[in-house]
This record gives sequence, C-alpha cells and structure tokens, in this order.
Amino acid sequence: MLSALPFQGNPFPALDYAFMPWDGLDSLGFKPTSPNPVTSSSGSGYPNRTHAEEKPASDKSNHVTSVMEERKRRRMISNRESARRSRIRKQRHLENLRNQMNLFRVENRKLNNGLQFLLHHCNRLRTENEWLLSERPMLRQKLANINQILLFRHLQPFSSAWPCNIVLAE
Repeated sequence: MLSALPFQGNPFPALDYAFMPWDGLDSLGFKPTSPNPVTSSSGSGYPNRTHAEEKPASDKSNHVTSVMEERKRRRMISNRESARRSRIRKQRHLENLRNQMNLFRVENRKLNNGLQFLLHHCNRLRTENEWLLSERPMLRQKLANINQILLFRHLQPFSSAWPCNIVLAE
C-alpha cells in the first residue's frame, strides 16, 4: 500500500487503506509476491540502499510499474490456464468424436452385413419364384390331363349302358 509520508506527498491518501482487487487473490490460489528491494548501482558507497531511499518520487512509479507487472503476470498465468483448459476440452472433444466414429463404423458394418444377408435371401427367393412360375404351365397341363383321365374313368361305367354300345345277339 502507498504510505502517506510527509516527504513523499501521497496524492491519493484515500487509497491508503482501501481494498484493492488483487488484495484477496491468495484465497484464489495466487500468492502475492512482495517485490524485493532494488539496490542502487550508482556506486555511492551505500550498496544496500534501495531506490526508495534514494529517490522518493520514483517509488510511486516503481510501485505502479510493479502493480502493472503483477497484473500482467496474473493475466498471463490466467491466459495460460485458459489455453490449457481449452486444449484439454479440444482433446476430449476429439476423443469423443473418435469414439463416436468407431461406434458408427461398427454399426455400419453390422447394418451392411444385415443388408448383404437380406439381399442374398431376396435373390434366393426371386430365383425360387422364377422357377415356380416356369413350372406353373407344365403343372397346369399335367393337372388338365389328370382331370381328363379321371373324367373318362368316371364316365366309363355309363358307356356300356348306352344303346349304341349294345351288341345284338342273334
């Protein structure tokens, strides 16, 4: 948080104790990192002095920069997670499509085998039907001949009683 030090002159004193959106991120699984103090490389003889101690005005810009970098880092992490979840969803979708394709292939094979069986059975019945139709005239003729023979035998006992068949004995 920004501190209202008299020598820094905080332009936003109301934000000193205000809640910031990134304050509660540790409950979401993010651990806020505190920036390490940057040491000066000016060669002033004080190697452990921080920039904040040297330049109080640049502390605000460093803090804003670190906040922006932290947001950028979180956004990058979030985007990577989102991309990873998207890749996983895509893999699951492709796997589901492959499984569905395999099931359709099996079903197609079964249906094709059933169709081949029915076509073979249909051809066999068609051939048998054609054979029966070709036998029909010959069987009708045989039946007609048998009917004539039966009719002739049925009428034969009466033929001896006809007067033209009586032989006169003299």
